[in-house]
Amino acid sequence: MADITVRPMTVDDAERVRAIHQAGLDDGDASFETTAPTWAAFDASRLPDHRLVAVDGDGTVLGWIAVSPTSTRPVYAGVVEHSVYVDPAARGRGVARLLLDALIGSTETAGIWTIQSGVFPENAASLALHQRAGFRVIGVRERVGRHHGRWRDVVLLERRSPVTN
Repeated sequence: MADITVRPMTVDDAERVRAIHQAGLDDGDASFETTAPTWAAFDASRLPDHRLVAVDGDGTVLGWIAVSPTSTRPVYAGVVEHSVYVDPAARGRGVARLLLDALIGSTETAGIWTIQSGVFPENAASLALHQRAGFRVIGVRERVGRHHGRWRDVVLLERRSPVTN
């Protein structure tokens, strides 16, 4: 992992971020979405201060993480939902953990007290990653949506910051 660094995401990363996103969606256990959004849609829906990419020594983007607000109501200003995606060729190298740790630092510095996520129960690697990073299972939303013609459950996870609480 010494050759992997995390830095802020820029518009120059858009094509690579979208390709990694689409690869995750194509795997079928990442999201109810089936098509990665355009950069304009991605940019409009994610908080700019908490968008990060992991890059190798050559500067190639290996993965990304970003957050969206959960609500526009002021009381929820410290609660965000995140997504993390890693290029299939880079999986198993600790990229997602580096990104998640960097995001936790970024959000805590900004006073965000809760990071949440919804993960399909079949995505065992993501569930294990989140639990190792201090997330806890809140519950399971059963048959919450249809995906490729079948009902899917979603495991709700959250990490409450010990720093900003």
